[in-house]
Amino acid sequence: MILYPAIDLKDGQAVRLVHGDMEKVTVFNEDPAAQARAFVDAGCTWLHLVDLNGAFAGTPVNAAPVEAILSQCDVPAQLGGGIRDMATIEMWLSKGLARVILGTVAVENPDLVRDAARAFPGCVAVGIDARGGKVATKGWATETDVDATDLAKSFEDAGVAAIIYTDINRDGAMGGPNIPATRALAQAVRIPVIASGGVSSLEDLKALKDTQVISGAISGRALYDGAIDLQAALRALA
Repeated sequence: MILYPAIDLKDGQAVRLVHGDMEKVTVFNEDPAAQARAFVDAGCTWLHLVDLNGAFAGTPVNAAPVEAILSQCDVPAQLGGGIRDMATIEMWLSKGLARVILGTVAVENPDLVRDAARAFPGCVAVGIDARGGKVATKGWATETDVDATDLAKSFEDAGVAAIIYTDINRDGAMGGPNIPATRALAQAVRIPVIASGGVSSLEDLKALKDTQVISGAISGRALYDGAIDLQAALRALA
């Protein structure tokens, strides 16, 4: 199982939010590229990047720190937030991003997801962010009545590389991931599922791995706070 250290970008800084609330922000590093290098130096094999401002604006906002990370780190990175048209997808992939994460458009324009997955095999992931099993979009600010599992199943034949499933109520709260819901989603689709939201201890990571159906986990605050030792986690998941 792959561990994806998270670098959430707000106003050019590496931050963490609680439950996706832009007012409940903690700045962890004013130099996101330095933070990324620290994760890579510790042995991580992927990076998970989020343009938080972009998720609300609907267009890339934190391009400069993302580009700095891509230029300074030699591991693949995936990025979500504000990627809602083919031109933006092409732009990011041309700059060296390994994978774009499409969230809001997966609900509002699913054909774009399918077109992008065909055009860029292995480079498109779908981000499914849910409260109580229902998908939220536009930086989690807009509630929908779309069922998370139904949305995932709708992309079974699209060729997407992964589904990143976030339980919003767990995100940034250090309360543990929603393992039953994530396991159920992973069992419902053939697409690899990456768990996000609430991963706060080595035990959480081991429990996710023990499901044998979850392919990866994203953790942010726990790595910054030291609740998870990155090198110990990488050894446990190898």
